[in-house]
Amino acid sequence: MTADSEVFALAQVRESLNQAMKFHAAGEIDRAEQYYREVLKDRYRVLDVLPLLAGIAALKGDAEAAIAYWTDMLRIKPDHLVALLEKGALLLKRGDTVEAIGCFEDAAKASPNNPLVLNNLSVALARANRHDDALDGFRRMMQLQPENILPVHQVRRLTSRIVPFWHIPMLNDVPRNEAFEAAITKAVAAHGTSAQILDIGAGSGLLSMMAARAGATNIVTCEAVPVIADTAKRIVAQNGFSARIAVINKMSTDLVIGEDMENRADILVSEILSSDLLAEEVLNTFEDAHTRLISDEATIIPRAATAVGCLVESSVLSKYSFVDEVSGFDVSEFSALAANRLPVHGTMTEWKRLSSDIELLTIDLTRPKHSEEIRILDIPIISDGVATGVVQWMKIDLAEGIEFANHPDDYSDGGWLQVLHPFPKPINVQAGTMLKIVAGHDRNSLILMPAVSAQN
Repeated sequence: MTADSEVFALAQVRESLNQAMKFHAAGEIDRAEQYYREVLKDRYRVLDVLPLLAGIAALKGDAEAAIAYWTDMLRIKPDHLVALLEKGALLLKRGDTVEAIGCFEDAAKASPNNPLVLNNLSVALARANRHDDALDGFRRMMQLQPENILPVHQVRRLTSRIVPFWHIPMLNDVPRNEAFEAAITKAVAAHGTSAQILDIGAGSGLLSMMAARAGATNIVTCEAVPVIADTAKRIVAQNGFSARIAVINKMSTDLVIGEDMENRADILVSEILSSDLLAEEVLNTFEDAHTRLISDEATIIPRAATAVGCLVESSVLSKYSFVDEVSGFDVSEFSALAANRLPVHGTMTEWKRLSSDIELLTIDLTRPKHSEEIRILDIPIISDGVATGVVQWMKIDLAEGIEFANHPDDYSDGGWLQVLHPFPKPINVQAGTMLKIVAGHDRNSLILMPAVSAQN
């Protein structure tokens, strides 16, 4: 090509770019796109044209084309911040969360203290359920932009997803706290202040600090959730117990004797019981502790937990458990999809008692092994009614002479709620008769339902 032809070709491509920009400014994006593509074929001002084509593709709803243009851009300039952010945003919208995170992480390398980059990366991490990493990002944003309310909101929102709501009411539960402290103080007095103590499920560190207040000097507490473990460390330090209490961010099943604890524990303290006893991997956790982490003579707090309950009738609870006719339609089949357990808030929910209190099941936590358990109970009916199901609560044996219960008649403001175990369908019962129910557990949850004959 001669010099004159090169000049002519350059003039043509410049004119094409001018035309593209005019059409673009006028909102004629299809014609603008045609001219931009002609310019791109001639590889003229590629780094300027590719973003314009990507923008038009996105405007037309063609995410794939837009991603392709941004990808071409990044082949030429891998650290191009706008390309990384735009491609990441399109990938995230498309549901390719892992690839989007990769784009935003590269953007963070290119511009480490950029609030927009941190925000996009943190949002993507949260969507990928990498909540702790997302929290780190939003907290960095708070440091960079103290006046920005959005990262503050995101930290609160994510924390509430990571940390169950019941932690705060549990901490404010004075009768529960007093019962645990009495049992812990008794155990420390029996074993001596140098005894090795293991507290599984640190939470705020409260139970470990109770042990330290009783004089214990050798306490290890583990907490699987990083944000909770970090908070517990700060609380322990603020209360002056860092020299006595080691907070370890691990599952108890990952603890290693000789690494995390010098010796097997003389005292095991754990408050991982759920409202229906077993939902928080209680049996697996205690069995592992018996096998690897505690001595044969260890004191275990609590020693046992019993599920107690009564048969109830409740129009309020029935509306959460059963459905029949709605707006003139029979939708009763949907009752088969109802929850098999519902939290009940003590005296705040109205019900009619159809039986006396019955001990449904006891879990002996001093035993090293547990198997599934099923048995049939005969429940004496004390009042005519329509049984919605069984309302169940806990009675916890913490130590000799020390018990705690969240009985619904006088306990409605603690961390442990009561639980309704609805029947598959309401059952008519009469005073003076018996209702047979199945009571047991599958190691992970309680089983409470009418025996087959009662359902028919």
